[in-house]
Amino acid sequence: MTQGQKAIRGDNGVTLPPPPVATVNVVTDDYDGTKIDDPYRWLEDAKAPATRAWIDEENAYTQQYLAQIKNRPEIVSQLTALERVDRYSMPSVHGGKYFFTKRLADENQASIYMRVGWGGQDQRLIDATKLSADQNTNVSIGDISDDGNLMVYGMRVGGADEESVHVLDIRTGRDFPDVLPSARYSGISLSPDNSGLYYARFTHQGTNVWFHKFGTDVSADQKIFGGEYRGKQLGELDLVSVRVSENHHWLIVNIAHGVPATSEDILVHDLRTPGVDLTPLVYNVQAHVRMLSAGDRFFLATDYEAPNTRIVEALPGEEASAWKTLIPEGHDVIADASIVGGKMFVSRLHDVKTETTIYSLDGKQTGTLQYPGIGSGSVVRGRASENEGFYTFESFITPATIYRYDVKSGKTDVFFAPKIPFDSSQYEVTQVFYTSKDGTRIPMFIAGKKGLAHDGQARLLMTGYGGFDLPMLPAFDPEYAWWMQQGGFFALPNLRGGNEYGEAWHKAAMFENKQNVFDDFFAAAEYLIASHYTSPAHFAIRGRSNGGLLMGAAMTQRPDLFGAIWCGYPLLDMLRYQRFEFGRLWTTEYGNAENAKDFAYIRKYSPYQNVKPGTDYPAIMFFTGDNDTRVDPMNARKMTALMQASSGGDRPPIVLHYSIKGGHSAGVSLTQLVNDQADEMSFLWNETSGR
Repeated sequence: MTQGQKAIRGDNGVTLPPPPVATVNVVTDDYDGTKIDDPYRWLEDAKAPATRAWIDEENAYTQQYLAQIKNRPEIVSQLTALERVDRYSMPSVHGGKYFFTKRLADENQASIYMRVGWGGQDQRLIDATKLSADQNTNVSIGDISDDGNLMVYGMRVGGADEESVHVLDIRTGRDFPDVLPSARYSGISLSPDNSGLYYARFTHQGTNVWFHKFGTDVSADQKIFGGEYRGKQLGELDLVSVRVSENHHWLIVNIAHGVPATSEDILVHDLRTPGVDLTPLVYNVQAHVRMLSAGDRFFLATDYEAPNTRIVEALPGEEASAWKTLIPEGHDVIADASIVGGKMFVSRLHDVKTETTIYSLDGKQTGTLQYPGIGSGSVVRGRASENEGFYTFESFITPATIYRYDVKSGKTDVFFAPKIPFDSSQYEVTQVFYTSKDGTRIPMFIAGKKGLAHDGQARLLMTGYGGFDLPMLPAFDPEYAWWMQQGGFFALPNLRGGNEYGEAWHKAAMFENKQNVFDDFFAAAEYLIASHYTSPAHFAIRGRSNGGLLMGAAMTQRPDLFGAIWCGYPLLDMLRYQRFEFGRLWTTEYGNAENAKDFAYIRKYSPYQNVKPGTDYPAIMFFTGDNDTRVDPMNARKMTALMQASSGGDRPPIVLHYSIKGGHSAGVSLTQLVNDQADEMSFLWNETSGR
């Protein structure tokens, strides 16, 4: 395979020399008699000098491309205007004090604030802008004591998943000397007497629950749970989290088997009794379960014997058959639930639009939560013992607003509405339904300026995900807002693989059914083209993580449909993904190619193994970074090398944007974020001008 000597030609006069040449060193694997060649296995080693040199060459090559985008400074300015506004997180109330994060318009990171009383002044507790010279360190609120005097918070560098854990004494303004070192934590709670922390820490050998007593060394922390339960070994695929109930009576341990969980166990211990004797609340039940509590009552939102989910009340030690149904399953899937002020808030997805109903704790409907339009609204978040909570509402053309809700009166006040330079009145959102390859009816949102012509000439940006039981809901995003401001359409199809229509919708795209996700996406593209929203030359797509796998399938299976692709933090070598970082945990969604049965279907769609030399591929930007500790960047490195070597001569550009500081999770500085966004939007907009 050779790149050839012809120049690479992008839209609007962009030209590049042939891309950097990656050495071909074939390693052949044998999958039960099927031989698979891997020409770029050496690029799996991120620290090897040859790999680092190749990354540097690729980044320089990408900069050659971006330097030719004449309006990139204007794009940076426009995205900066959309991003650089004050932003708040939803508050949490403890002892009459409101805790939240806030990022001022001129800051690169959100800091942690406290407000004493609803009308009080915001006091900055942790200034994230001063934590690192490059301002790529971010903070998050963990737990807060009932009196609001102690706060647990996390500190994370760049986009890594790992964080260190700190405790602030709010009365003195000083941190405790106790620090949990950087790791993957899942659940951190103050003990009832505030003498220490319960926490769960993930390792690839398994997750354990620990107790740290303040004033002692972390090495002396007491192991509370892990390794096995009732003779059953717990390993890497069994993700454990821990928390203390709001009333401090219960230690709650959750065990999610796989990602997404194929089943979940919930164990509880009454902290009013000595020792730690965990009793099952949910055990060995093949279903998804989310637990809520109010006082000493336990409630479960579960799809056990109810694919669209029901709400039940459960007692420690009883079997699932004894669960008492309070809110039965209905036609629309229950997406979320919460308890605030003695009321239960239950949100359902009606054709992917949020509707929230209010119930008593005995399951009697008492009202509804009124949202200011059609879009995505959260349930009310807060404490079961408090009479106020907060919820959000947003859509593709409506920035997220945070509302304060009084449970007793039903009164709603605005806590925070961002002042974003985007005139929602000029835009509209529609929902259409189209038919996928196998006849399944799929919903899709389309947004854009009112009156935008359907003549096939408009640029259109489509994204998708399709996996892990995650619904894709209407949400405001500055990148999509920018795209629409330039006169382009934005589209989001609700592919199978999420839970927009319950667990059946999810299972229809798991394992051997994964091709359904791709077929749903291609059918959406064909609908948009046939309806003259756009044409292939003007059609851009983008996706990240599992959505990056979707982009890999799009470029290898239907390159004819699209003009430009942004493929972020992607899974692409599906024969080997399980060997790296978090990959093994996702075998409960994709399967494992090391098993002959799974290999048969994974091989058919795995993007890295389905690149065909000489194909006319669209313009592609792969995007990843060293701090992606979730999806190994080897996927993007190897796929970039292979695609660059396999494409025809006089063709659109294929580039790799490799961040040295960025990673899978959010948290890089706003300056870096805007520059990354500008690189992405510059590429996609330029490469969909229509040659």
